[in-house]
Amino acid sequence: MFKHIGNSLIELPSPVYVNGVRYYPVPNGKKYPSITSVTTHRSKENFAEWRKKVGDVEADRICKIGTTRGEIFHKYAEDYLNNVHVASKHLNESISEAWQMFESTKPYLDKINNIHALEAPLYSDYLGIAGRVDCIAEYNGELAIIDFKTSAKQKPEKWIEGYFVQCIAYAYMYYELTDIEVDKIVIIQACGDGEVQLFEKYDKMNYIELLRNYIDDFVSFHNGAKFTNV
Repeated sequence: MFKHIGNSLIELPSPVYVNGVRYYPVPNGKKYPSITSVTTHRSKENFAEWRKKVGDVEADRICKIGTTRGEIFHKYAEDYLNNVHVASKHLNESISEAWQMFESTKPYLDKINNIHALEAPLYSDYLGIAGRVDCIAEYNGELAIIDFKTSAKQKPEKWIEGYFVQCIAYAYMYYELTDIEVDKIVIIQACGDGEVQLFEKYDKMNYIELLRNYIDDFVSFHNGAKFTNV
C-alpha cells in the first residue's frame, strides 16, 4: 500500500484554449498558460516539419494513438498509486500497449511512497504559469517531482530537455504554494519496446535558467514582450 501525505493545494477550474494554447484560470482572476504549452512551443517547427513529411492523415493517426496510449497509461499509474486495483482491458491496440507499458513500469512505481500529490493542480503568480503535476512523492526515500511519459521508442536524454524544464517548473510552483522544497526530478518513461527509461536529476539551478529562457521565448512569441519575473 502506498502512503499518502496529503496537501493543501486547491483545485483549479477547467482550462480554456486560445489559439491552441491551454490556459488555467487561477485564484487571482488571471489565466496562466500551462507549462506544457510553454515547453512544447520550442518544438513547434520540428513538429510542423515532421507533419509535412508524413502527411496530415498519418500524423493525425500517430498523434491520436500516442495521446490515447498516454492517457490510459497515466490512469493506470494514478489508480495504482492510489491503491486502486488495476485490471487489464484489452479492448484495442492503444489499451493493450498502455497495459504492457504499465506492467513494465511497476518495479519503478513501487519505489514511490509518501505521496504528497497525484495529478494535482499547480500555479505560480511569480512565473505566470500553471499546470498539473503527475506525482510529488518520495522516490527511493527522496522527495521528488515525478513525471510519467510514454514513447514509441527510447529517446536520448538530449531530446527531452523540455521534460526536465517542465518538472523544475512544478518544483518551483509547489514551493511557492506550500513552502516545501523539492530538489529531485524523476522521469519514468515507458517505451513501446518494453523498456523503461529512468532519468534522475538534482541540478535544479541549470534547469531554472532554462525555464526562464523557455518562458521568455513563449511570451515573446505570443505577446511580443519579454518575461522578466524569473
